[in-house]
Amino acid sequence: MLKILVLVLLLANGAYFALGHGWLGAYGFVRERVAEPERLAQQIRPEAMQLATDSPQAPPSQPAPAGKTPRVATAGTPLTPPAPLPPGATQCLQVGMFTEHQARALRLRLHNGLPANSWSFESSGDSARWIIYMGKYISKDAMNRKRVKLEQLGLTFEPPISPLLNPGLSLGSFASKADAENVLAQMEQRGLRSAKVILERPELPSLWLRLPAADASIRAKLDALKPYLLDKAVQACS
Repeated sequence: MLKILVLVLLLANGAYFALGHGWLGAYGFVRERVAEPERLAQQIRPEAMQLATDSPQAPPSQPAPAGKTPRVATAGTPLTPPAPLPPGATQCLQVGMFTEHQARALRLRLHNGLPANSWSFESSGDSARWIIYMGKYISKDAMNRKRVKLEQLGLTFEPPISPLLNPGLSLGSFASKADAENVLAQMEQRGLRSAKVILERPELPSLWLRLPAADASIRAKLDALKPYLLDKAVQACS
């Protein structure tokens, strides 16, 4: 039995060896060859492979011409400066805002640097307010007795606008302390007592420098005055 098994193994090995070398091809037994040339023929050409993408590739950017720098727009900065005015054209300009004190200091510069009647200061809101004031009173009765006294002197009065000064009486409002003090002196000559000048509302920037018909020449003169404009913006009239 053992001899038969050994014989079978020898025959099987011999048949496999013959099949591997193609000796049994004449009998229809052909084994597929996997030698190296056939393997290379079956390989995919790696040099022909390309990576697919979802979107087409953008073309490369073109370099800027020699001697020119590409212009980049930044937020808040125009690409080109405002165009100059054509000959003879004018534009309404305004600068501001200024307090009354700042405007007084600037007026002399404007008189010397700009043509006459080419500019003016215009108020856009409330300026400082000085009042001739009486109060605060400890009671309405005390205030009413003072009201009777003022009526006898022929003086007009009203409640102050500021609630912090009530209960009290205002005998007039003024744009400057000097004006209020001059009127108070006149009232004192008529017998008024215990009144005083106080600041009811502080000075706020409320004046625009306005140039209603600024031509190229006036604009150039205004540019020369910029150091005295306190960094206020020059803009077209609203």
